[in-house]
Amino acid sequence: YWDALYAHDWDGIASFFTPEANYVDVGIGESGGGAYGPAQIVARLRLGLEPVPDHIHHDPVILADGHRVVTEHEEEWVFRTGERVMHPFVSVMELTKDGKIERWHDYSNMSNLIDNAPQWWLEHIAAGWQDLID
Repeated sequence: YWDALYAHDWDGIASFFTPEANYVDVGIGESGGGAYGPAQIVARLRLGLEPVPDHIHHDPVILADGHRVVTEHEEEWVFRTGERVMHPFVSVMELTKDGKIERWHDYSNMSNLIDNAPQWWLEHIAAGWQDLID
């Protein structure tokens, strides 16, 4: 999954999720339960990551216990205008018996990203976010 994410392989990413999968970015304090199903999850990822041509995964620590996988990791976001942000977080996933992701919760310090991302990206997110929640 992580290889597909960092390659921005949107179809590949979608293939890892169950039809009922739930993704919540706890770092933004969202209400409404996040995104459900591969299409919504990929749409959210694309909104934030498509304008980030270099998206690098640094030294993840991955722990698994039964059907739960916890990944402590740091992403480097290199924006098309040259800004760089190191964004650490923890991802908690629950998998089905066939290895599909049915629950994914991310925990991060979202203010780190917001404080360091370029203004054009923040405006892009704000404009696109409304389309996702409508």
